[in-house]
Amino acid sequence: AVKVLTTLRNHWKKTTFGVCLLSWGGNWLYGRHCDNLLRRAACQEAQAFGNQLIPSSMPLKKATVFLNPAACKGKARNLFEKNAAPILHLSGLDVTVVKTDYEGQAKKLLELMENTDLIIIAGGDGTVQEVLQELADANVNLLSSCVQAVFSKIPIGFIPLGKTCTLSHTLYPESTNQVQHITNAALAILKGETVPLDVLQIKGEKEQPVFAVTGLRWGSYRDAGVKVSKYWYLGPLKTKAAHFFSTFKEWPQKHQAALMYLGPTERPPEEPEETPSRPPLYVRLCRRLRLYWSSPPKEIPQEVTPEDWEELKLSTIELSIATRNRQLDLTRTEDFMDICIEADTVSKGQFVNRGSQKMCDPHMCPEGSQCIQASRCILQLPEGTEGSFGIDNEEYEAMPVEVKLLPRKLRFFCDPRMREQMLHAAVQ
Repeated sequence: AVKVLTTLRNHWKKTTFGVCLLSWGGNWLYGRHCDNLLRRAACQEAQAFGNQLIPSSMPLKKATVFLNPAACKGKARNLFEKNAAPILHLSGLDVTVVKTDYEGQAKKLLELMENTDLIIIAGGDGTVQEVLQELADANVNLLSSCVQAVFSKIPIGFIPLGKTCTLSHTLYPESTNQVQHITNAALAILKGETVPLDVLQIKGEKEQPVFAVTGLRWGSYRDAGVKVSKYWYLGPLKTKAAHFFSTFKEWPQKHQAALMYLGPTERPPEEPEETPSRPPLYVRLCRRLRLYWSSPPKEIPQEVTPEDWEELKLSTIELSIATRNRQLDLTRTEDFMDICIEADTVSKGQFVNRGSQKMCDPHMCPEGSQCIQASRCILQLPEGTEGSFGIDNEEYEAMPVEVKLLPRKLRFFCDPRMREQMLHAAVQ
């Protein structure tokens, strides 16, 4: 033993390196073991759903998974197959996986939509928006009355696999373990609890609108945030560096625009989920004969109340238009989106510090900002305006747009614990 200790002391550099390597290896193996235990527990819970008896005449529930393999730097496919796919298959779902890594999928999506019981989006914020956009391109317009009723009732599951997964903060409990976060999301789909989420319809000069579940950003913080990855070599200082160097371009950074908006709208009552039973044939025949022989009702002209538009000129360092999906309130009586107009009188130090905070919460509305609640707005930009919008963390060319709130348009699966927290917070 003395000989061994003497050798280790004489070769202290190799000893230190070996200890560090063994510690790292042991920690990595322990982490893998813990992840396997989480997967096993989740699969056992899913197996309980799969063992439930169903009538022989009832078909299996069909789930369509839209998987973005490019998410999480190309690791999304492996993460899905190891952590989420076994849970979905063990539960007894008939799973169809569609990869969103090629164009021209609109027709295929439309065919799948006609024969599915639930949709699962596996990816990040960009994947959610891409699926909504592909459905819109396939003439599945969210505003179309014939499709709206069907599409809005199809529940949607979200499995967070991307770099930015804003919806996961609303739908699932916070977790630092990625495996646990993914398995929680997959199990939430099986448990069946859903919450309604708002959608923004953003229409510019092009005919086809863009849909967003988080919001729109336009300004200096967004422009600096997209450049953070260029300073990767600065490690934890890269965020502050990106915002600091952006102040050299011009200062103060002001964005001029005109904004017109309508106030909040009253929330209509919830529609009953169960459809009334169809009346007998003789009742339907009597109704049709009565309508045929009766004189047509006189049309009473309805007074059209003019819309009360508010208008203001703005000069801001950043403008954001966001849904209320991050602070979901299931009992509120009005539907609106939040418009945050940040003051343009910001020092360089405040800009750098606030930019770091906005990387964690992009739609935060700092003190001193003008906050507006609106159901619809029109953003007019001066001619020659350069820059880009950030719509659900995807980049679009800045242009005059009309933003309309589509309240409670989609139903997303959520963890039952999160739904209880929302209801409990609303009561308080």
